[in-house]
Amino acid sequence: MQTDHSLADDEPELTAEEQAQGLLPIREVARQTGINPVTLRAWERRYGLIVPQRTAKGHRLYSHAHIERVRAIQRWLGRGVAVSQIADLLASEIPPASDTANPWEQLRSELFEAVVALAERQLDDLYNRALALYPPQPLCQHLLLPLFEQLEQRWQGQFGASLERVFFRSWLRSKLGARVYHNNRQRQGAPLLLANLSELPMEPGLWLCAWLLSDSPCAVDVLDWVVPPGELNLAVERLKPRAVLLYSSQALEMAQLRRQLPRLHAACPVPLLLAGPVVRIHQEELARFERLELVDTPLEAQQLLQRRGLLSTV
Repeated sequence: MQTDHSLADDEPELTAEEQAQGLLPIREVARQTGINPVTLRAWERRYGLIVPQRTAKGHRLYSHAHIERVRAIQRWLGRGVAVSQIADLLASEIPPASDTANPWEQLRSELFEAVVALAERQLDDLYNRALALYPPQPLCQHLLLPLFEQLEQRWQGQFGASLERVFFRSWLRSKLGARVYHNNRQRQGAPLLLANLSELPMEPGLWLCAWLLSDSPCAVDVLDWVVPPGELNLAVERLKPRAVLLYSSQALEMAQLRRQLPRLHAACPVPLLLAGPVVRIHQEELARFERLELVDTPLEAQQLLQRRGLLSTV
């Protein structure tokens, strides 16, 4: 049986023949497609969706045909097709038609109603069912982010909005936090540090970032309650993270942020990202900040860190 070189997959040494064939290591496939190596390996082992070539040492190598296959899988996932059903669809060469029924809306509606009813058990069942069928990226893009928007619209001036918001955020933090905790137990090396800059505890977008990023081979540490700037610097000094992601869904005091960022860089000169609706709120002002990378959504944060090679083992 061939050894599964999961940790060494990222940087195999290609022969001249392999290079001439245009073969790519798993890290490059992840960069081009946005699907992380953990998911690519799961699609291979559990579903046989992608069967890469192997080097003499067992490293995975992918062709451009494999990349096109990954993108075809992504299109089917975007239409709500279960991962277990995609192999047959790919084999039949049926193109994903634009009018294919989309079950994301039905699932999102069921989740929405469960939140309104404060039905925790129903919410658990729906979430667990979806998690068993889809990887985190399409769940985030097609289910959770649209659900967040739908709930925020409902909560504008709605009686009971505070109750529903606290219920949903507490539930979401417990579910995503449990997944992050489980993934962290299997990780080593410098972590990613995620910190909440807003005054709102249990920021859903922050935990969505943590959940997506924890699916990679590195640990994720989360500070989901705002901490004083000096103590955030202390966290960076002690944890020595590979990167720091700051998150806020609210407007920030720009003068304070301008003072805080150089101190963060001095504490630990690693890549620094700012994510969330705050990026749109202060777009022009934030563009002037040097050494600060801006990302709007959790998916964009994952893709940027992936392109920078910060989601692999170090």
